[in-house]
Amino acid sequence: MSKIVLVAYKRVLSPVALLCLSISASSLINPAAAQINNTDTAQTYTLDQCITYALKHEPNINMGIVSQAIVKANNAIATAGWLPQVNVAGNYTHYFSLPTSFFTDSGKTVNSKSGIVNTFTPTLTVSQTIFNPALVYALHAAPLYNKQAQQVTDSNKIMIISAVCKSYYSLLNTLEQINVFKEDTTVLNKNVQDTYHQYVGGVVDKTDYNEALITLNNTLFSLRQAQEAVRPQYAQLKQVMGYPPVSQFNVLYDTTQMQSDIAFDTTQQLQFEKRIEYQYLQTSKALQMTTVDYYRKAWLPTVSGFFDYEYEFEHNTMNGFFSQAYPFSYAGLSLSIPIFTGFARLNNLKKARLQYDLLDWSEVELKSQIWNDYTTALANYKSYLYNLSISRDNVALAKETLDIVDLQYLQGIVPYLNVITAQTNWVQSRLSYEASLFQVLSSKVDLEKAMGIITVNTINP
Repeated sequence: MSKIVLVAYKRVLSPVALLCLSISASSLINPAAAQINNTDTAQTYTLDQCITYALKHEPNINMGIVSQAIVKANNAIATAGWLPQVNVAGNYTHYFSLPTSFFTDSGKTVNSKSGIVNTFTPTLTVSQTIFNPALVYALHAAPLYNKQAQQVTDSNKIMIISAVCKSYYSLLNTLEQINVFKEDTTVLNKNVQDTYHQYVGGVVDKTDYNEALITLNNTLFSLRQAQEAVRPQYAQLKQVMGYPPVSQFNVLYDTTQMQSDIAFDTTQQLQFEKRIEYQYLQTSKALQMTTVDYYRKAWLPTVSGFFDYEYEFEHNTMNGFFSQAYPFSYAGLSLSIPIFTGFARLNNLKKARLQYDLLDWSEVELKSQIWNDYTTALANYKSYLYNLSISRDNVALAKETLDIVDLQYLQGIVPYLNVITAQTNWVQSRLSYEASLFQVLSSKVDLEKAMGIITVNTINP
């Protein structure tokens, strides 16, 4: 019977021992680099460095920066009419038959051919807008369009900062779980060996050995699950950072600093104007009011000045065509007043005002959404903070209980099942504490985002 058990023990324990040896050789996650890449050349990033990298390389942010440049170019195009407009044109005319002109001679109407067969007139035209309602609108709207584009980019940056933080914390939670499972596996592996020797020596029943082996297998399964989950979480973090998928890096963090980062003053009052979405809406309303003002003043005249210089060449034959020029020039003012446009101006004005009313209702809806985001985030933060406090106490209690049960088991007072239960409770309490810690940090990010505290102005790249 002992030989059969010994063979079974070797078949089960040998792979376990090899795995435990491999695990113990891996780096643990303390205030050092949390490793997934077995390479010394992989870079390490703190959370701040991850955010800085994302703000420089994330595609949506860079597309927003390009969009800002496009908006500035569009504004330059729209306001270009304020600058002088200079054109050069040329017109060549060849008459196959000269036109007929009429004149009166001694009371009789007489016709005759008049004109020159070949005419070429290069013309230089310069015009300058003095006043144009459309150009006035473009001039006033340009800074608002620039502001809108900047706010879109800032909104993208805030979303990316939030996403990087939450992905980072999710990854660290899994890495901490791996750390707990590794330590638990080492302890359980020793328990398996001890209970086997006690069973062979007749000190304990076979069920103690079986229970120890089952618990070890369950922990190994949980460890493997956590290890497999790390890679997609790294991939998620790379995605929100804009990091090359094939490149590798490790995360670096300080648990002491993380503990201090938990604190947040929940007595702060929500201020809607701090939210980037609210700021963008206010800019949209200002822009729409500019549009209303434009249609209100669209009846104003368009005034511009012009100057033409023409250098005319005329000759009946091509020989000597450019031998003589007849230049002339003139200047003047142009005035255009829209008297009646089929009520288009009035309808455009009505439409612009209605669109402004829509923005007013959008503001009401946005405020309701912001308030909901704030109350939800605040409730989650307080709840997770309370859970963290309870979990911290549970870790201490579970460790104390485990030490007592271990001593009782060695004295033969309690069965080994109590040790397994105490060990499991200790591991679960540690996992719950780590989960609560990162839940608090993630919920704090959501709360800061909901209150508009996360801004690009507070970021130090």
